[in-house]
Amino acid sequence: MNLKSLLLAVLMILYLYSSALSSSMDEKFLKCLLQDSNAPSDIVFTKEDTEFSSVLQSTIINLRFSTSTTPKPVAIIKASKYSHVQCAVLCSKSFGIRIRIRSGGHDYAGLSYTSYDNDQSPFVVLDLKDLRSIRIESSEKTAWVESGATIGELSYWAYQESQNLGFPAGICPTVGVGGQISGGGFGTMVRKYGLAADNVIDARIVDVNGRILDRKSMGEDLFWAIRGGGGGSFGVVIAWKVNLVYVPNIVSVFTLSKTLEEGGSDLFHKWQYIGHELSQDLFIGVSIQPALNKAGNKTIQVTFSSMFLGTVDELIKTVSHGFPELGLQEKDCTEMSWIDSVLYFANYPLAEGINVLRDRTPEPRSYFIGKSDYVKELIPKERLDEIWKWCMEENNVFLVIEPHGGIMDEIEETSTPYPYRKGYLYNIQYFENWEDDSVEASKKHISGMRMIYENMTPYVSKNPRSAYVNYRDLEIGKNDNASNTSYLEAIKWGSKYFSDNFKRLAMVKGVVDPDNFFYHEQSIPPLIMSKKDSDVGSYQSF
Repeated sequence: MNLKSLLLAVLMILYLYSSALSSSMDEKFLKCLLQDSNAPSDIVFTKEDTEFSSVLQSTIINLRFSTSTTPKPVAIIKASKYSHVQCAVLCSKSFGIRIRIRSGGHDYAGLSYTSYDNDQSPFVVLDLKDLRSIRIESSEKTAWVESGATIGELSYWAYQESQNLGFPAGICPTVGVGGQISGGGFGTMVRKYGLAADNVIDARIVDVNGRILDRKSMGEDLFWAIRGGGGGSFGVVIAWKVNLVYVPNIVSVFTLSKTLEEGGSDLFHKWQYIGHELSQDLFIGVSIQPALNKAGNKTIQVTFSSMFLGTVDELIKTVSHGFPELGLQEKDCTEMSWIDSVLYFANYPLAEGINVLRDRTPEPRSYFIGKSDYVKELIPKERLDEIWKWCMEENNVFLVIEPHGGIMDEIEETSTPYPYRKGYLYNIQYFENWEDDSVEASKKHISGMRMIYENMTPYVSKNPRSAYVNYRDLEIGKNDNASNTSYLEAIKWGSKYFSDNFKRLAMVKGVVDPDNFFYHEQSIPPLIMSKKDSDVGSYQSF
């Protein structure tokens, strides 16, 4: 069904049912959604359907947003064709129903499947999980991948085509490609090849008018915005064309842990100096968590996890030259294929084989909270003991620290919406999870995380304090509701994710979605600027 026919069909349905006073708005809306489906029971689920709950919860991993009181959508649309996406957009727009877009469901704040709005406006979930085709073009070293595919599936099929083809995505295989790329995408090859979003060369998006646009027809401004500007603001990206990158036949990995008593604090302090300056082929990330030492006393465990694009001999030479204090030995290292390193960093047993990357079983579900920071100046050695003390006050806190540098220093901060390039040493993800479903447990753990985050203020980026949009954090600020979203209000949190790129994102939004149909609690607000206004830097915002 072409766009013209689809529009006519939608308008006809609206006309036919507008006079049927006995039919509720919900019934009209559902009939609008189903008009392009030959098998509606497989496409649209409402609260009356027995499968509704299981479909809604199928990819939710944060139980904080899966309670009986969590606002639920009026319908879930499991799109399996692009026309289903077009229809969902046009019908939702016509009936004034908001739309939440879900590809993998890993979003930290649950924005792809619930709503926090005070006015409790009705919304639908557009689930892209069944839009998961991947077409590898090995001669061009590119791939077209639909947004509902996982990064594990993309890695698997790239490797099936050639053992020397990979993609620089994150380390969790069940994350949806759509969400990963929309926010940037940070993985173990970031210092060699940049973010996942840096390697996108084309895309297909369903815009607010139901049109399917590619890079040429959407224009360079919108193409810029969707590569790191956060999901759900500009339209529904249904597919991405990405560059596949070269990986050698052999890569090498190691994981080396040291407690404070074993010198872990001194090693982390040294890592701050060199983690971002080592060879681009070498990624050494750090994780920090409470543990017990050999005497059974509480301490901090500092773990260095590395992937090197080369052999163990080359790895040891590189580390011995740049980070000799680590004392890396051959027995600490393992050579493997790049695809096996994907399993390794996802904590999958290598014995399971790479077919597990095609397994879409979600991560274990728990209650959790996450936050993020960026560091531009070294944390003084004498202050590290304070940080370890704060972490030891929480049993389940986990800090994941990832180096920048390498090619990230060479990419302009305006190249994509992700601005944290030259001058940034590393980013920090703060993560805490728990199993107890009581209100008291949640309050305790959330309070503990807030304490650590607040205490870290002197040691992280300032003016603004930066954050990574793929670790959504509504505590840094949010839109109240669509009717009063303003650029001036949103910049308070938007600049934390996008720095000076936030204004350009808002201007793009003002062109492609001026009425703010694609809205959520941290969506980009539309900034409407006339040519005269733009020349003097003034604006009008919705």
